[in-house]
Amino acid sequence: MKKLISAALAGVLALSLAACGSTTPASEPASGSAAASGSSAASASNAASTEGKQYIFTKDDLNGKKIGVQLGTTGDTYAQEIPDATVEQYNKFNDAVLALKQGKVDAVIIDNEPGKVFDEQNDDIIMLDEDFVVEDYAIALNKGSEMTAKFNEAIAALKENGTVDAILDKYINGVEGAEGYVTPEGTEYPNGTLTMATNAYFPPYEYYEGDEIVGIDAEFAKAICDYLGYELKIEDMEFASIIPAINSGKADFGAAGMTVTEDRLLNVDFTDSYCTGIQSVLVLK
Repeated sequence: MKKLISAALAGVLALSLAACGSTTPASEPASGSAAASGSSAASASNAASTEGKQYIFTKDDLNGKKIGVQLGTTGDTYAQEIPDATVEQYNKFNDAVLALKQGKVDAVIIDNEPGKVFDEQNDDIIMLDEDFVVEDYAIALNKGSEMTAKFNEAIAALKENGTVDAILDKYINGVEGAEGYVTPEGTEYPNGTLTMATNAYFPPYEYYEGDEIVGIDAEFAKAICDYLGYELKIEDMEFASIIPAINSGKADFGAAGMTVTEDRLLNVDFTDSYCTGIQSVLVLK
């Protein structure tokens, strides 16, 4: 995916992270580290850095390191599989990135587009060029829900009529003047209201603009609900609470850059994919 960073979003993230500076990394450097001497990346993976020197260059260098993740994400799951790594879980990606900047963790596994935002707004961190994992995003609904087929019908129609591309042009592709999705005049909602569960700290998929939750998922969910004749209500919650909210009936569906996994399929159904995501790695420069 290409990137787009809105000015309003940049201000929010810069404010949330401005108070923190980088300190000594979580892993102390070995004497004569490969990162300092220019030796092989394999040797560098076992050595940390002095301040201002990057010491993680590939995903293989994560072995044995402290990894920050958002609780309940696929990044959390993938991190658990890294040999000898210690995984530190946080409720929000902001907190994981703050821990990286403070030297409490060595790296953060994060979805690519939010990772780009943190990368570009913080001079002391960088995203690795190497993708960690490529995955597809979908919308979660209660198991056996008749709404899954209806959502898939709407997703197919919105892909076909260009709505999905228009939203991505606005938030990711950097198309000047892109408006994304706008509710057509005269749209009616004879079927009631659907509640979407999300975690609104995942730009550009969902984030706050003032008191309003905006972003790719928020706008796409609005388009789906308009197509199906429902008003949309968005509830912000911890990411790990989204599936329980769907199961309990507190929410009708979940959209938060969610990846289809075997574990999640035990508890919810997923729609067809509407977007491709990438898990990436943030480290100190």
